[in-house]
Amino acid sequence: QVRLVESGGRLVHSGGSLKLSCTTSGFRFNQYAIGWFRQIPGKDRQGVACSDTPHGTTIYSASAKGRFTFSRDSAKKTAYLQLNNLKPEDAGIYSCAAVPAEAKRCLLPYSFEHWGRGTQVTVSS
Repeated sequence: QVRLVESGGRLVHSGGSLKLSCTTSGFRFNQYAIGWFRQIPGKDRQGVACSDTPHGTTIYSASAKGRFTFSRDSAKKTAYLQLNNLKPEDAGIYSCAAVPAEAKRCLLPYSFEHWGRGTQVTVSS
């Protein structure tokens, strides 16, 4: 059974940093593309960062570029999202997602099949 569990979200001040984790099980981590998404109430999920293939290029949204860093640890079967210089508009529920082999247009939610429940990030101004 594919399982993704996010952690690391909390309340931080504007300008602060967080490192989110996506711990996975039930599938071959090295064979899946992974993405991170953010959702706020009443809005669709927005892609933040992703790898289009298991070992491929990392793609960032315009707002994430230069501030956020996506990484993967195959030994731990865990993906990470380092969030730096956080702004109030970065707040939301951050979820990770996985799909076998390739995620074409990986910043779009429909590219992924499996999802975690998310972790809440709150940024105070």
